[in-house]
Amino acid sequence: MSNTIQSLLKEMEEEAVTTRKMLQRVPEDKYDWQPHEKSMSLLRLATHVAELPTWVSMTLTTDELDFSKYDYKPAPLKNSGELMAFFETSLVDGRKHLEAATEEQLGENWTMRNGDHIISIRSKAEVLRMTYCQIVHHRAQLGVFLRLLDIPIPGSYGPSADED
Repeated sequence: MSNTIQSLLKEMEEEAVTTRKMLQRVPEDKYDWQPHEKSMSLLRLATHVAELPTWVSMTLTTDELDFSKYDYKPAPLKNSGELMAFFETSLVDGRKHLEAATEEQLGENWTMRNGDHIISIRSKAEVLRMTYCQIVHHRAQLGVFLRLLDIPIPGSYGPSADED
């Protein structure tokens, strides 16, 4: 296994610890809450955070994502147990595909498009890094949602203001 893949696996595991802590704080009685009409609901955002490790698998097993052909339907989660199980399943899936990846595969191009409009063409390694950034980005959004609901925020890379 290459050093790059080992590094990506280590980062996946480290980020999973923080993601898990954040998802565990999502209150079931606020699943429909939105801070703004253009925002996702709390459950929709939490579901997206939980599914993002599967983007590792998608990146490594496909050559592109075409939003015009992508019939996205979020997982129909009903409670915290299902949310956490969905995250753990997504994490196992992403980890499995990353462990089986090769350095050569990481150098292959992957395209994000919407029909004929090319959004980006990047190496699969770059897309994996973007996926990790998306996890952190949406996890931070989730932190803002939780803060607005007056739910204590767990620390990410050190203690939060809510931790002693």
